Amino acid sequence: MLLRPRWIAFHVLVLVLVVAMVNLGLWQLRRLDEKRAFNSTVSERILQEAVPLETLVPTGVDYRDKDASEVASLAEWRLVTVSGEYLVDESFRVVNRSQYGRAGDNIVVPLDLGDGRTVLINRGFVPMATTVPPVPAQRVTVVGRVHPSQERSRFGASDPDEGVLTEVQRIDIERLASQTTGNLLPVYLDLVSSSPAELDGLPEPVIQPDLGEGNHLSYAIQWFIFSIAALCGWFVAIRSSLRRARRRSTDQQASPQVASPAPSG
Repeated sequence: MLLRPRWIAFHVLVLVLVVAMVNLGLWQLRRLDEKRAFNSTVSERILQEAVPLETLVPTGVDYRDKDASEVASLAEWRLVTVSGEYLVDESFRVVNRSQYGRAGDNIVVPLDLGDGRTVLINRGFVPMATTVPPVPAQRVTVVGRVHPSQERSRFGASDPDEGVLTEVQRIDIERLASQTTGNLLPVYLDLVSSSPAELDGLPEPVIQPDLGEGNHLSYAIQWFIFSIAALCGWFVAIRSSLRRARRRSTDQQASPQVASPAPSG
């Protein structure tokens, strides 16, 4: 009975669902491990004191260097100091940002370091329909948080491949290098403070990442519970079907047999 086409389809369906739900649970556990590793790295690096940018990104290294991505990764989240001159005419916006539930843009200005190199400074967040205040001075000393070039996610919006961009979807250093004076460093900085200081209020400093673990563990447990429930339902369905089949068989055996009438003669 359990090998009839209808039952085979039921077995396959349950198997597919269980395998899918177990894998979803394992995926959530992997994401939890990744989140914990991320939190550990960020927590360690943001507590370290500010150092000169050259300490983490050596002079001579720019975005085209073969070791650029490794340098950027090792420096990410560290606090650095750097001095230079804002290239205000080359400013641009990173659009579709949000902060504390409000939509807006991040304002980015290249900083000429005076030695042929340039680093992008994310001054911070400005809500939509808000006038961007001017830079506090042309020449500044900046304290900022290091980040590597941003990459497009699988379903993220894309920027045009050519032309000068005044609005972008992300800080893609390689894409922005063609419209920026000097050799761009393989990192950009989220502004923490500057001297002379930014005007109070705007742009707002970029918020720190959430270092909570999120719901990954609870989601993983839910998927495992769903898979167990599916197996339990499969077992109950089979048991109930077998019980009904045995009952029908017993009823048929217990039913009185009607004797055929004897032939007349």
